[in-house]
Amino acid sequence: MKPLTLGISPCPNDTFIFHALLHGLVDGAPQMQVEFADIDVLNERAAAGALDLVKVSYGALPWLLDDYTVLESGGAVGRGCGPLLLTADGRTPAELSGARVAVPGLRTTAYLLLRLWAAGRVDFAAVDVLPFDQIMPAVQAGRYDAGLVIHESRFTYPSYGLHSAVDLGAWWETDTGLPIPLGAILARRSLGPDAIAALTHAVRRSVEFAWADPAASRDYVMAHSQELEPAVAEAHIALYVNEFTRALGAEGKAAANALLARATAAGLTPAVALGD
Repeated sequence: MKPLTLGISPCPNDTFIFHALLHGLVDGAPQMQVEFADIDVLNERAAAGALDLVKVSYGALPWLLDDYTVLESGGAVGRGCGPLLLTADGRTPAELSGARVAVPGLRTTAYLLLRLWAAGRVDFAAVDVLPFDQIMPAVQAGRYDAGLVIHESRFTYPSYGLHSAVDLGAWWETDTGLPIPLGAILARRSLGPDAIAALTHAVRRSVEFAWADPAASRDYVMAHSQELEPAVAEAHIALYVNEFTRALGAEGKAAANALLARATAAGLTPAVALGD
C-alpha cells in the first residue's frame, strides 16, 4: 500500500506529537511519508490538495474544508500560547499606526488575529510575509517596525532585544473566554470516513505515546528544532501539546468556530464552521 503523505512543521510540538506515528510505534497505523515545511507553505500545500494529512492554520480553514476535514487530535489549541506583535523600540499599541509589519503568512491564524485586533484601533502602513524564523532578525535590524511572531519566538524574543507590544492570545482569551485555536490537523475527505477515523485514533495514540515516554522522541525533536536550546524545545512542547492536542473537544471546537465566525463577520474570510 502506498504511504500516506503527511505535512507538518519542524517545530518541537509537531515532531513530538508525530514521532511515534512516523517511527512505527503506533500499532496498526498506516505508513507515512513526511514533508517538513513552514506553516505558510503547509497552508499553500493544503490549498493545492497536495497532502493526505497536513498541519494548517485555523485561519486557512475557510479555503480548505471542501476537500479536508479537521481531525480531533494532533492540533494546536491552548491558553497562554498566542502570537505576539514585537517591536524593537518598545512602542505602545496606540503607537503602531503607520508601522511596517512582517507577518508569517496571510492565511495564518496569527495574521487573522492581528487583523481582528487591529480593526478600529490601528492602520498599518505595510504588511509583508516573511518565513517565521526571519521575522525577529528583520525587526531587530530595523527593516520593519513590528513583527508578528509564533512558535518558539514567544520564548526567544528577549534575546533579540525586542519588546512585546501586543499579546494577541491574551487579547483573544480576555475578549472571548476561550482558548486560542492556532493549528489544526486536516485529513483529505477522499480517504473515506473509516480511514479518517483510524487516522484520528493513530494520531491520538501517537500523542499518548509521546507523553508516556518523552525521552523516546528527544533526539528526533532536537534534530528538527532549528538549533533551539533543549530547555526552549521542552518549554515549547509543554505549552503547545496539551489536552486539546489529544482531543479537540467541545471547548476547542467552540474556540475555532468563534474565530471563524468573527472572521466572517469582519468580511475577512468565507463562512465555514466545524460540525459536532
